[in-house]
Amino acid sequence: MSATSSNDASDVADDVPSAVPLLAPADGVPDVVASADAVKAAAALLASGEGPLAVDAERASGFRYSQRAYLLQFRRRGAGTVLLDPIPVTDSLAPLAEVINPLEWVLHSADQDLPGLAELGLVPATLYDTELAGRLAGFERVGLGPIVERVLGLSLQKGHGAADWSTRPLPDTWLNYAALDVEVLLELRDAMAVELEDQGKSEWARQEFEHILTLGPPKPKPDRWRRTSGIHAIKSQRVLATVRELWQTRDEIAQRRDIAAGRVLPDSAIVAAATADPKTENELRAISVFGGPRQRRSSKVWITAIERARNLDARELPPKSAPFDGPPPVNRWARRDPDAAERLASVRAAMTELSESVAVPVENLLMPDVLRRVVWDWKPVDPVDAPVIIDTRLAEGRARAWQRELVVPVLAAALTPEQVTGE
Repeated sequence: MSATSSNDASDVADDVPSAVPLLAPADGVPDVVASADAVKAAAALLASGEGPLAVDAERASGFRYSQRAYLLQFRRRGAGTVLLDPIPVTDSLAPLAEVINPLEWVLHSADQDLPGLAELGLVPATLYDTELAGRLAGFERVGLGPIVERVLGLSLQKGHGAADWSTRPLPDTWLNYAALDVEVLLELRDAMAVELEDQGKSEWARQEFEHILTLGPPKPKPDRWRRTSGIHAIKSQRVLATVRELWQTRDEIAQRRDIAAGRVLPDSAIVAAATADPKTENELRAISVFGGPRQRRSSKVWITAIERARNLDARELPPKSAPFDGPPPVNRWARRDPDAAERLASVRAAMTELSESVAVPVENLLMPDVLRRVVWDWKPVDPVDAPVIIDTRLAEGRARAWQRELVVPVLAAALTPEQVTGE
């Protein structure tokens, strides 16, 4: 397999003309599909088109607890654009699924939207991810706007990506923005396919897209409460237990009301209350945020959570640091295993050199967790056996064939320097 150098992949000519603003869809903004009959009509319209299907979904992250889609956008050559509100037609999408599920879907950052679409019974047969294509092509900026500007010379409007898409009715300006997100996605897919073919990376992309489709929904992360902002400064197990109780209480409320957890209670308030350890509702209300009218009404809920933590037996307290499956955090390697830290430094240098030579980010050459596990667990072996051992470990970590072809020789040389030096 061949690839261009990093300079070839990322250089942009100085005389590239200014991008042309794309302010409105060429065919106008279609009416939003919001009834069972309209879903059938939309399915028939998309069936009349040809080729891949451009797909996008708008969520209400930061406003809602769930990650459900509140607007779906589709576009297919010969059919035009469809905007669909899935909320009123969740149980009526079978005709749409029958038409679009057998198609290739073109998405930007597919892993963001595929889980929510799968919840609706919408799953592609094959996939093309233009964001991932940009990474494999060595583009420094891989957001939809920058890639469209670089590859197609068009400038997309900004401003509504982080909006509350659960709002009803959706403003016309938001719908215009949503339609534009799929307006040029098919042209972008074709242009990126040419770019990757020119760089000798088409097969890499095919394997990556197939991998995304086989991943399935993300697994719930354990001890999510430990991601509370500001928790790193807490050393007491009892205070950590209070953070956990407050976080879990907030999470239950947020899930029940379908409101983003941070809008129920900010992380800073959780840490402040856990640290202060108030004994009464009045003491709690003296803490910033808890004295406001909205939080005052919930004082009993929060003080009860604090009391639960206070009454826990010492054996029920959480450990000071999160249990981990696999290697310890990298910043502890030098203390825990200096040899492993030295190996990691050597491997990182080698991976950086490989990344620059093929113009692919290190994290796309191999998942960082897989890399750390191999380096941490490494034991001296005969250099002749090293490539097979490494290849097996990478395959167990679901590294793709193209990644293993590139990475195995590099890791073998870095982990068994005697193979190179002849020592």
